Amino acid sequence: MAEDRKQETLESSETLPFIQKALVIPEKLKDSPEDETEKEEDNKDTACGFWIFRGPSMQRFATEQMYVILYGLAGCVMTMTFAYFNATITTLEKRYKIPTKITGIISVGNDISTMLTAALLGYYAGNGHRPRWMGIGLLTIVAFCLLTSSLHFLYGAGEDALKLTREFGQVNETLARQEKDKKLCQSSPGGCIQEVGQWVPQVFLFVAQLISGVGQALFYTLGIAYLDDNGTKSKTPAMLSMSSLLRMLGPAIGYSLAALCLRLYIEPTLEPLIGREDPRWLGAWWLGWLVLAAITLISALFLFMFPKELPSSRKRRLQLKQTERKMSLPLKERSFGDMMKTVRRLARNKVYVYNTFASILYFFGYMAYWIFTPKYIETQYRQSAATATMATGTVALGFSAAGVLISGYVISKYKPSARSMACWNAIVDFVTVAGILCYVAIGCEGSDRLNSLTTLSAGDSCSASCHCDYVHYAPVCSPENITYISACHAGCSERTKDALGRTIYTDCQCLGSSSLTTSESQFAVDGTCPVDCFNEFLVFLGVMCFLKLVGASSKSTNLLIALRCIPQEDKTFALGLGSMVASLLAFIPSPIFFGWLIDNYCLVWGKTCSSKGNCWLYDTESLRYALNFTAASFIFLGGFLNISVWYHAKDLKIFDEEKSPKSSSQNKELEMKSLNSKSQQN
Repeated sequence: MAEDRKQETLESSETLPFIQKALVIPEKLKDSPEDETEKEEDNKDTACGFWIFRGPSMQRFATEQMYVILYGLAGCVMTMTFAYFNATITTLEKRYKIPTKITGIISVGNDISTMLTAALLGYYAGNGHRPRWMGIGLLTIVAFCLLTSSLHFLYGAGEDALKLTREFGQVNETLARQEKDKKLCQSSPGGCIQEVGQWVPQVFLFVAQLISGVGQALFYTLGIAYLDDNGTKSKTPAMLSMSSLLRMLGPAIGYSLAALCLRLYIEPTLEPLIGREDPRWLGAWWLGWLVLAAITLISALFLFMFPKELPSSRKRRLQLKQTERKMSLPLKERSFGDMMKTVRRLARNKVYVYNTFASILYFFGYMAYWIFTPKYIETQYRQSAATATMATGTVALGFSAAGVLISGYVISKYKPSARSMACWNAIVDFVTVAGILCYVAIGCEGSDRLNSLTTLSAGDSCSASCHCDYVHYAPVCSPENITYISACHAGCSERTKDALGRTIYTDCQCLGSSSLTTSESQFAVDGTCPVDCFNEFLVFLGVMCFLKLVGASSKSTNLLIALRCIPQEDKTFALGLGSMVASLLAFIPSPIFFGWLIDNYCLVWGKTCSSKGNCWLYDTESLRYALNFTAASFIFLGGFLNISVWYHAKDLKIFDEEKSPKSSSQNKELEMKSLNSKSQQN
């Protein structure tokens, strides 16, 4: 039969030359210099290693699974650095006397540089050696860590921290006595506190954040696109979940590292005279940055060794060579005009636009908790910086990791449609709003009452005669369980020690008493009055862990919609553009806005000659209502935009094996026609 069919095809003499040419051309193409050059370039692009760190033995690591692990671990290291910064914010504020709104401006430095560079880097570096560009991004994170830690080596622990150590009193007995006398009631106004070069640390921190933003843009924009381009679509959800899970470990480790460092005094070689629960305690915030710099450098070196393209991806690319040539535009042919055409094309993509802006509203509202949760726990529930950091990082982020794992398993196993994913994103938004409203009800009455009493003591006309405007925050507790900002604000003029070695301030003229005699009530004990908010703190922690679990389950669904709603040639640029818009509208204004909001409820400022300094005490009840209601409002609006995504995503294809209703009906019609034709032939 085969010979007969062959004879039939060769009957016409006119077709024979074309058949012969078709048989000869592939042999010529196989040996052509252009294909040899292309083959050498392909082999070079799929080779592992760089410089002297290369060889055939390393090639077995060039797999999708190894990249997911490496990308996830590198992302883990990067998130460690940002989590560590958030965990040490309150310590930095106290050490360098920075208001919260300035801290918010500093923290958005990385988002500013991300906004300015993400789209351009994603567009022009997208066709380059992406793993090496990502490695360069990690090197900028190393510079960020070293710049931030250098502040401690330039300025030291600070005079305020040194005065609270035993060694300071032993070496400078006269200065220590004078410093203690400044806390007492003064007969004449004292001079303001001079702060030399106070703005320099703020500039240092902001520049360091700017540098880190470039690395963040390179790493995330190129890394996700590389993962999606070098893997099959059916495996993408599982790979995204695995890399997200590994990145989730970063904040947990970063917060744990911060908790460990903050338990040490800012100058570990000295013995502090106060405990960790004292609001004046400053931990060794600078120590963790050195550890993070070393780990990030190692991660960058490993990323440099990864190939430009995975061998498995190259095989798929060669099978679709003609299609890929049509879809991809060489880097040398890309221009600004092409980029603007891409922007206009993306602006007409309703799923992309609604999904992006839904994420922006969610980020804007939830950013307050990502950055200021340790501060919130310290002020609302009277927990130490180390405890607040450990709760935010290790405990809560463990639930985030569980949410990513569960969502990845469900998506990989059941392969939900794009509409189902968008619907789940909307549900997550509304559940998050409900949880944040629960935060409003979880307040500590003792903490709220303590702050109101402290405010009354600060505004007492009696303390005005003691000239306490520039006295450091050094709280004392009266027998009526009222905390005063300092012994000066309590009108105390003498100081002594009790049998337990505690500092007792006596002859305190500003202490009122309704049930005790004057002689019994005119003393105060060093330190704040005891407040037990631990039960309320545990309830808050439980709600926060639930929200972390639910919120993390929408990470993969949101990213999959973002990846699948855009054509492949626009993928890297669309991710970069999305990062730029998110930085402009959420990541930059949100910390500044919420920092300003928190400062509006400050009751006690650490005044200096040039500024108000940092805030020592907040109106916790008013702050709790304002912060949570404002954040919930933005996330609530984002939920409605996810409903719009659900409406427009009806034809969106997430997995390779998905078939739209139209195509499936057409396939059925074709099958019926073929069956009818066969029956007619028979």
